Amino acid sequence: MPRTDSVAQDDRSAVRSLLRLWPYVRPVRARLFTAAFVAVVASCLSLVFPLVLKWMVDGPVAEGDVDGVWRGALYLLLLGIAEAVLFGFRRWLVARPLAGVEAAMRADLFRHLQRLPVAFHDRWASGQLLSRGTTDLMLLRMFLAFPLTFLLVNGVTILVGAGILLAQQWTLGLILLAPVAPLVFVVARFEARYSEVARTAQDQVGDLTTVVEESVLGIRIIKGFGRHRSQATAFRALTQRLRGTELAKARLLAGIFGVIMIVPELAIAAALVLGTIQVADGTLSAGTLVAFLSTALALRWPVDAMGFLLAMSQEAATATDRYFEVMDAAEESGEEAAAASSRTHHPAGAAEATRVGASAAPAAARTPGASSHGHLVAVDGKASARAGREGGGRPVEGLGRGRGGTGSGSGSGSEGRGARGGMVFEGVEFRYPDADEDSVPVLQRIDLHVRPGETMALVGGTGSGKTTLTALVPRLYEVTGGRITLDGRDIAVLPREELRRLVSMAFEEPTLFSASVGENVRMGEEGAGDEELRRALDVAQAGFVDALPQGLHTQVGEQGLSLSGGQRQRLALARAVVGRPRFLVLDDPLSALDVHTEALVEAALRRVLEDTTALVVAHRLSTVMLADRVALLSEGRIAAVGTHHELLRDNAEYAWLMSGGHAEEAAR
Repeated sequence: MPRTDSVAQDDRSAVRSLLRLWPYVRPVRARLFTAAFVAVVASCLSLVFPLVLKWMVDGPVAEGDVDGVWRGALYLLLLGIAEAVLFGFRRWLVARPLAGVEAAMRADLFRHLQRLPVAFHDRWASGQLLSRGTTDLMLLRMFLAFPLTFLLVNGVTILVGAGILLAQQWTLGLILLAPVAPLVFVVARFEARYSEVARTAQDQVGDLTTVVEESVLGIRIIKGFGRHRSQATAFRALTQRLRGTELAKARLLAGIFGVIMIVPELAIAAALVLGTIQVADGTLSAGTLVAFLSTALALRWPVDAMGFLLAMSQEAATATDRYFEVMDAAEESGEEAAAASSRTHHPAGAAEATRVGASAAPAAARTPGASSHGHLVAVDGKASARAGREGGGRPVEGLGRGRGGTGSGSGSGSEGRGARGGMVFEGVEFRYPDADEDSVPVLQRIDLHVRPGETMALVGGTGSGKTTLTALVPRLYEVTGGRITLDGRDIAVLPREELRRLVSMAFEEPTLFSASVGENVRMGEEGAGDEELRRALDVAQAGFVDALPQGLHTQVGEQGLSLSGGQRQRLALARAVVGRPRFLVLDDPLSALDVHTEALVEAALRRVLEDTTALVVAHRLSTVMLADRVALLSEGRIAAVGTHHELLRDNAEYAWLMSGGHAEEAAR
């Protein structure tokens, strides 16, 4: 997980960090300011008590006026009731709006996480993100509700109290105010050290959350390999580290509390001795001394609480930094920036993609056997017939129905006629965002053309870059060189929502959510009706759904672990095809199916692929046979393109990769 570097920590300002909360606090500022004013009034009422006591001691008590004593007691009671009511009113004022602030921040965090690129989630542990959305936001709500207000309240109370002390007896007041300078120095040192320890503790809580989450999600692996003891040991080590950090925090708090409490007590003791002497000498009245000491004691809580309030403020500032570390992460690049990047890589190509009414012939009308980049490849009869059908009168932009409508947006028709249709990779390069700039790209100069309505199988050894290439089509990752076009439109300039309506994916590792079967499938098309839902389930051969306790309304549980791997994969495939996507990207979607179910799914999927431009990652021969053509990806490059039989005859690497498939077919 990315951590704040030491330079940033040294330059960190708690006030600057906390000021970043203002946009969230601003809508409720009226209630917060009112609550702060009410709290200041309530706190200052406590300073009136000593003045009433002075009047009672020097007046009714000294004169033996019993009625005056009772009247003074009534004043004190009324002041106490007023103080309690005001503090209760303050709590009522802040409770609801601050709960709303926390909810708004949590909603913004969740919304932002959905918009962050996949590369961000690759780097960050989920436990760290969870702790920012739960523990850190709880700390911020507590800070806004109590420490923020009482830092102001206590500060004002101390200033007003200091003025009262100096007005009553300035010599004694100076004695009580003498410790201010050393206390300010100690508090400044405390803040710097406590901030560092608080940040470490909160990061360790995130690490601990990650371990707990991974252990719960991976419980089958842990039990299957008997690793519960090693996991418990790792967890115990993390808890011990967190315990040590929390103890360091406790030691710092104990130290600051000790200093803040002892130094003022010594000053009060010195003032008491000097005041007693002055009363004995007759230079100070007993009532003034009582009032002076009562005021000093009334200021003890505001002074003592400063250490606690500063500690909570530092934790809140750290929580704010952690929250905005995520919020400051750049969302998926804007369309304008992406368009500029595309023009930088391919200025000529960008102009071609936006040219209206260009006279270039549709790709499907090209001479059969010529690839999009001049490489000679053969196509089988099915692909040739399909190419002829596309070139014979149906416009490129009219292919497939698409999840968002029948077209691809304004201007798509002219763009499709002016550029090659289907899915085109032009000089595509890619390296992961955290890779060194001089490192070898994962994908290098990928040139590939999947014709309109064609199914292209992508074959290659482990680590050749197949999954990475498929992830570039819906822009889960951004290309670092070249461009990808869909029906002549550069995906870098397509709005993401439109792009992801046009392109649907099914991953090798299916992910289901804690929702019903129907809700999981409808994630592929939110507005899909029951008929579309049933069609998708039929394509995926997911008839097992009807045998579930509540059918389509059955809750599948977290990660869908209540279902088998094959069932999860079939639901993921149904999710991919439910919206009748215009472009389909499948990453080995049948790997978890048995032989008989696979054959049924392939037969149904073949009908779907007839109306879709598809790129399919294939490891099995049976999946390869779904495709019109095959592209061999080797060491990040397209090594060969052709039909299965051509590559099997002419390419040794492809024949070697498929040899296991032949054995499997022979066994059948």
